[in-house]
Formats: sequence, C-alpha cells, structure tokens
Amino acid sequence: QVQLVESGGGLVQAGGSLRLSCAVSGSIFSINAMGWYRQAPGKQRELVARITSGASTNYADSVKGRFTISRDNAKNTMYLQMNSLKPEDTAVYYCAVDLNRSTYSRTVYWGQGTQVTVSS
Repeated sequence: QVQLVESGGGLVQAGGSLRLSCAVSGSIFSINAMGWYRQAPGKQRELVARITSGASTNYADSVKGRFTISRDNAKNTMYLQMNSLKPEDTAVYYCAVDLNRSTYSRTVYWGQGTQVTVSS
C-alpha cells in the first residue's frame, strides 16, 4: 500500500506565497521522478514542475522564476514553493510520484489534490 498526502493549499492574495508538500509513505523500494500537476475548472490537467531522482528539474513556462520544486529523499517528501502567485494559478494541485515497490514493480501514484485559490 502506498499513500500520498498533500498539504499546504489554501486561499492567498495575488502576489502572495504558498508552499505545498507531498509526503509519500508505505511499501516503497525507491522513488524515481516526482511532479506537481494542476487542473483549473474547465481545463485539462497540466504539468507544473517535475524533479528527477537526481534532482534535475523542469517547469511549465507559466511558472518559471516563481515556483521552485524540491524533494527531501530522507523524508520521501516533495515540495512546491509558490511565490508571486497570480489569479491564473488558481487550480487543484496534484502530486504524482513514479516509484518502485520492488525491483520489478514500477507505478505512478497520484495524490488526492489540494485547492489553491489566488484572489485578485
């Protein structure tokens, strides 16, 4: 059994900051890439940021320079620091984790989502 628990969402004014966390627990052999996605009402889910096991990162153009993704491998936790938030960042944010439960079992797991609302 693997669980992803997200936290840190909420309501913030434009220009403000939030920090999202995604804690992974359960039967885990190793964690590969981790990522944050978001889905706004009426829109498709999109990749926000991704970090590999070697800490290489990539970001959506819309968040470059404002968001920072990081991970703490000792805690099996990923973070998303969001600064200079804009109303268009409003969405449900999901974490996704590509992990191995054994040497031959690899699956992507998703968190339950956390709401981020940015008021103008």
